[in-house]
Order: sequence, then structure tokens, then C-alpha cells
Amino acid sequence: MPAQSRSQPPLRPVDPPSTPIAQLISAVPSVTLLDPAMDASVAVTGVELRAQAIVAGDLFAALPGAHTHGAEFAAAALAAGAVAVLTDDAGAELLRANADIPRDVPIVVADRPRGVLGELSSTIYGRPSERMTVIGITGTSGKTTTAYLVEAGLRAVGHRPGLIGTIETRIDGHRVPSALTTPEAPQLHAMFAAMVEQGIDSVVMEVSSHALSLGRVDGTRFDIGSFTNLSQDHLDFHKDFEDYFAAKARLFAEGSAVRARHAVVCVDDEWGARMAQVAGPDVVTVASKSAEADWSARNEATSVGGGQHFEIVTPAVDGVSATILTELRLPGRYNIANALLAVATCAAAGANPELVAHALSTVDVPGRVERVDRGQEFLAVVDYAHKPAALEVVISTLRAHTNGRIAVVVGAGGNRDAGKRPLMGAVGARWSDLLVITDDNPRGEDPAAIRTAVEEGALAVPETQRGEVRVVADRAAAIAAAVEWAQPGDVVLIAGKGHETGQEIQGVKYPFDDREILAAAIDDRTRR
Repeated sequence: MPAQSRSQPPLRPVDPPSTPIAQLISAVPSVTLLDPAMDASVAVTGVELRAQAIVAGDLFAALPGAHTHGAEFAAAALAAGAVAVLTDDAGAELLRANADIPRDVPIVVADRPRGVLGELSSTIYGRPSERMTVIGITGTSGKTTTAYLVEAGLRAVGHRPGLIGTIETRIDGHRVPSALTTPEAPQLHAMFAAMVEQGIDSVVMEVSSHALSLGRVDGTRFDIGSFTNLSQDHLDFHKDFEDYFAAKARLFAEGSAVRARHAVVCVDDEWGARMAQVAGPDVVTVASKSAEADWSARNEATSVGGGQHFEIVTPAVDGVSATILTELRLPGRYNIANALLAVATCAAAGANPELVAHALSTVDVPGRVERVDRGQEFLAVVDYAHKPAALEVVISTLRAHTNGRIAVVVGAGGNRDAGKRPLMGAVGARWSDLLVITDDNPRGEDPAAIRTAVEEGALAVPETQRGEVRVVADRAAAIAAAVEWAQPGDVVLIAGKGHETGQEIQGVKYPFDDREILAAAIDDRTRR
């Protein structure tokens, strides 16, 4: 039977504070009671956007949607235990017209309720981000890897860090899978409060452009903002690249409500250089491609087993820089950039950079250049690369670690930036010896149309400049085809889904883990 996608239960503090409506109105002046006669002494202990996730004592945020107003679900939320409602004028009219809404329920009104939801959520949960060191990592590629490296570095110097990211949320070692790179504001501040309650003193979180644009991180006090890089992605959401950059810049720009107190920016690309200018004169810069930054790298070399080692050059003190020998299990120059950014970020948080750098040698990141070893005579790797630039980088990285051929299995996601589909095909065809085009997460689109767009990009590469191109719709069969093709010394790269454990087709998420399917294909070949 297909497995339906299910949202994870919200993480909340066990003993949340109790906040009267009057205190909320005082803390966020742009909200008011619909009727001054309503009881402002009613206290809330949580906040939730989804009626089905309401906990007794919650404020229900009834927001306007593209097709339905959240006020339509207020009766169900109140029946589940909500004690007050946040909405706009249109929602208030719907509530007043609904006979199932008790007249004594406090209704809090704002012109733009989503715009105040972050501050309200933070206030309801006792402003928990102000009681931890909060580190936000943004950029196109490298957020997840950098977050794992920062978490390991902080732990090495005695912190008790939490992590909120694409792959998982960790609270004091407890793993919770994440549905979004950054949760909605009510869930985010509830997570923060749960972390504080459990003794977490710092949190590392990936911050997506969607989160910054949609206000999911509003109300968060960021101590440090870190920037990795920028390349084409999410142009189905942002109107153009400048809009995409501007969304990321909210974490660094003067006057932004979520501007981090300190900025650490990788300036390896032109967008990083621009972001450093946005961040201002106190920005800390890192660069893996030159010495023109506060932190840089030199003497890079491949380590036995596929990792690498290099020297980190620290900022000069009294005109003198120190060097720190650093080893990584992760291959690729881009991971040197991620490691530099992680060390500089931890240093900005007050950590000893030598202890941090030493800790990086132990880090593996799920679904990021993750090896699948079943005793075969070729290298098999799963990676999350689902953008053209990221795919090119990971193929180039693997090329540097082999004298053999490379097979790449890749597709493109449905209901996402369609412009990158032919680019994915072109990159795969140009840099591999075998490109197998297959389904990724088609979501609500026709899978064949997505494959065709990827194939058109692949075949647009001149025949003399590309490898063999195949189209195999079924992803498991595509993986098996690449495994069958491989000879000793070759590389098989399964790209696009990385750590994901499901494949979404027409609203249904079917169990599918590239790592498991790849391992099974290798085992099957070995048996035969």
C-alpha cells in the first residue's frame, strides 16, 4: 500500500508560559481586540495555524489563504481547545457570521496577521530565541552540510546545540524528521521553547529564502547569520534572481527585523561579495578560492579513503595569522568552503577554532556525497544535488577521485522551477559518461513531460561533448541500469533526492530511499 505523507506532530515545551491576550496586544501594538469589551485576561499557552493540530489553550491563527480563509476552520479549532483567534478584518466578518463561534471568544485582529505571527509566537513562548545562541545559515547550496559541521564544532567545545534543518531536527540528541527546511513561525518558536526547556544553549538552523520571504523566522533573534553561496533555484517562487538574493539578504540587511547581530559570509562567488557589502563593515568573510578574506584555505590535498585535508588560515592578530590543519571525511572543494564557513561561524560564537576544526574530521552528512559500500569494485554515491550548479560540482568532485567512468542518475522535481530542468540534463550529459534520466518527485505534474524537458537539455549538448543518454522512467530501474553499466573503478552517482525517504507522485508519498535502492541493486548484481 502507498504511504500517505504525514506531517510530524509539533514539538512543544512541556510546561509553556501562560500569556494573557492583553500582554500580546501590549507586545505587538499592531494587533487589537475586535471588541474592546472582550476578555483580554484570557491566557494562551501556544499558537497554531492548523486546526487539526490545536492543543488546548492555543491561539488559533486564522490566516487568509489563496483559496480558503483560515477563519472557516475556527469552529473546529475552538472545539479542539483553542481559546482565542487571530485573524484579519475579513476573517473577523466570517467569525461573526458563524453561529458556531461563541460570542465570548476573544478575537485578535491585525491588518496582516501573517506579518505579526512571528512576534506573537515568540511572545507566547517567552521569547526563547533570546535565551540561546541562534545561528542561521542561508544560501543555495551547502546549508545542510555547514549546519552539521557547525553543530559538531559547538558540541566539541562544550555547548549543547540543537539543529533545525532539511534532514532532521535534533533536540538534545532526539531526532525528529523535518517537513520544511524552516518550520512556520508557531512551530519554530515552540521548538525553540522546547529546546530551552531541555537545556539547549545554542541552535543551528537552515534558513531558506521561502522562510525569509514568508515570515517563518519573524520574531527570531539571530546572533549569527552565515551565507554559503547563490545559484539558480526557487525561481518558481521568486520573480527573478535579484528577488531571490533580496530574500536571502533579509538575514543581513540593515533595517531588517531578522538581521543577525553578526554576519559570516563566504565570498567565493559574486553573490557572496555582494552579500558581504549588504552585511556591512563588521562582516567576517571566508574564501576557499583565494586569500582575500578573513578566513581562507591553502594546501588542499586528497586524503586516503576519499576525504581531504587542508590548512585553515585564521584572521591576522597583530599582523600574524595562524594555520590549523584540518581533515574532512567529505570530498570536494565546496566542502572546504563549507568547513571554513563552519569554523568561522563557531569562532564568531566564541568557540576555539582549533577544537572546532578537529571535530570536523568526524562528520558525515546524510545524503550529501554519501557512499553506499556493499563490497563492490566501483564507487557508489548518493547526493542531494538537485540544482544545475550543485550537480556540476558533485560530478567534478567525483571525477577528481577516479580514473574511471561516471554514471549519473538524475531527474527533476515537479511543481518547482521548470527552467532548471534542461540545465540539469545539459550538466549531466556534458560531465558524465552515462546519463540516466528518470523521475525525481513528479508531485502533481506529468512525469513524462519533466523527463522530456531534462532530455531536451541533455541532447542539446553536441554529441561529441556528451556521454551516453538514456531515459528510464522508473527510478529503481534507472538505478539498476547504472549499476549494471559500472565496471571496476567506475563511479555511480544517484543525484537529486539524497536523504529523502519518499517519492511524491500525485499527492501520495511512496516509500523510496535512493540509498536502499542502490544497495539492493548492487547486492542483486553481486548475487548474479
